[in-house]
Amino acid sequence: MTIGAGWLTWEGWVTVAVIVGVFLAMLRGLATPDVLLLAGAVLVAVLGIITPAELLSGFANPGMLTIAGMFVVAAGLRETGALDRLGRGMLGTARTGGTALTRLAPQVTLLSAFLNNTAVVAMLLPIVSDWCRRHGVSPSRLLMPLSYITLLGGACTLIGTSTNLIVSGLMAQTPSLAPLGFFEPARVGLLAVVVGLAYLALVGRRLLPDRRDLLVEMGAHAREYLANMRIEPGSRLVGLTVEQAGLRRLPGLFLIEIQREDRIIAPVEPDEILQAQDRLTFAGVVGTIVDLERIPGLVSEEHEENGAAGGPAGERRYCEAVVSGTSPLIGRTIRDSNFRAMYNAAVVAVHRGGTRLTGRVGDIVVRRGDTLLLQTGPHFVPAHCNNADFYLVSSVEDARPVRHQRAFVALFLLALLIVLLITGVIPVVVAALAVAGLMIGTGCVSAGVARRYVQWDVLLAIAAALGLGEALKASGAATALAHTLVGLTSAWGPLAALAAVYLVTVIFTEIVTNAAAAALLFPLAVSVAGELGVDARGFAMAVIFGASFGFATPIGYQTHMMVFGPGGYRFADFLRVGLPLNVLLWILAVAVIPLFWPF
Repeated sequence: MTIGAGWLTWEGWVTVAVIVGVFLAMLRGLATPDVLLLAGAVLVAVLGIITPAELLSGFANPGMLTIAGMFVVAAGLRETGALDRLGRGMLGTARTGGTALTRLAPQVTLLSAFLNNTAVVAMLLPIVSDWCRRHGVSPSRLLMPLSYITLLGGACTLIGTSTNLIVSGLMAQTPSLAPLGFFEPARVGLLAVVVGLAYLALVGRRLLPDRRDLLVEMGAHAREYLANMRIEPGSRLVGLTVEQAGLRRLPGLFLIEIQREDRIIAPVEPDEILQAQDRLTFAGVVGTIVDLERIPGLVSEEHEENGAAGGPAGERRYCEAVVSGTSPLIGRTIRDSNFRAMYNAAVVAVHRGGTRLTGRVGDIVVRRGDTLLLQTGPHFVPAHCNNADFYLVSSVEDARPVRHQRAFVALFLLALLIVLLITGVIPVVVAALAVAGLMIGTGCVSAGVARRYVQWDVLLAIAAALGLGEALKASGAATALAHTLVGLTSAWGPLAALAAVYLVTVIFTEIVTNAAAAALLFPLAVSVAGELGVDARGFAMAVIFGASFGFATPIGYQTHMMVFGPGGYRFADFLRVGLPLNVLLWILAVAVIPLFWPF
């Protein structure tokens, strides 16, 4: 079918109408982006605008498959505690929000260049939130800049953001374009980092809201558990003070006493030096009690005495169980009840409403209504949810023992992935999937947990958006829209067309998602370059940076949505802080892209 350059066939009009309809439905929140994009892609296939092969081509796109592999790599890094090791010392001795942001900025920029920015925010969100609680700083002062900085750093390398991976995959499928080099985006990305960080330091931080985290207000009403931990010989904690070990200001946690041989140390001073075999008694909320077990060298005393329950570390889970009035546990101590043999679970901590418990967990006499924090196997909840011994049994989400012994293996595999991608010895998608397989094969993460880390809705949205991008090309809509765009900017030449492509990409990004915007607008960018008779690589780079640098709404990028709730933000906060940054980076990109990728 021959398609005119300046007009649309019925296929083109239908394709444009479907895409506009999908965007409007997203704005109204009628369904999730993946469902709406897939519905749109299927509709144009049903109408015969694209073939079934074109509809499904997105699922075989190298960029989409690379992102899937990176989700598994990130899972291995999180499950082994390797990410925690990277993030633990970032804030150091910072005491004010400004100092914390100054410390975070360079480190987060570097980290997000080599790790998927979603994984970086997922790692640092609890760390930064906890620091804010301890120092009385509103999380709204740090979480939005954290998300912004990961976008800036991620734009510097091929693997830093899903946008770069998607566009690189599309470039590889375009005859006139070679795939994206590993550090190729850094030519503009590094300048964007400088401009972005300067803006946040000089202007952005003055525009940030100052709101209390709702979790701080909820903390007073959280269940307080009693837990006993013991310091293992050879632990890094030995010889440190309580303050230096980070056990003094953990959110929602109080160190009640230290038992050292036959001596009880209470109250515990911050300069008390920790020794091997010290037994530490904590009172705290469930999330922080679970976090204690993630600290290398600090083990639950109950596990040490009776053995951890639940099988291999990767299969263990945390659950809460409320003791019923007919339970055989009532009136007996946890140790004497032989709890582990009865339920194949270990009691990590105990909560009793209205009472702060003291002493050893194993010596607590169980009462009706006590809540037990348990370490169990994966099948404990379905097996005991109707057990008359308990009123209620529920799992503690995202709380699994960390595979500390595999942390260095995970870091080695990350380094291996970076080397493979930089050298180009094997294709990007093969390297990502191979390292993802090694993460599972070496025990850094189990196959089941890896599957849960893969964000299937994100992958589905990307694949469906790629299908709609195929419809834009096949229907001639991309060519016709490009002709119109070139006509509107012809008086000012290719530079004005480049600015228009970037601007349209940013607008799409702010309305939907970065990956979907990149997939949809890449065909338009290539068509614009074709209409002008110039090299398309610069226009492809405009799509990369336009889809990466969306700061004005929380919708456009997943990391913005991750910090939206914990930071107590409103839609207008992103608009106020992010819109000036969008404009600055638009000007920067349009001015610099032609210098590195001439027309």
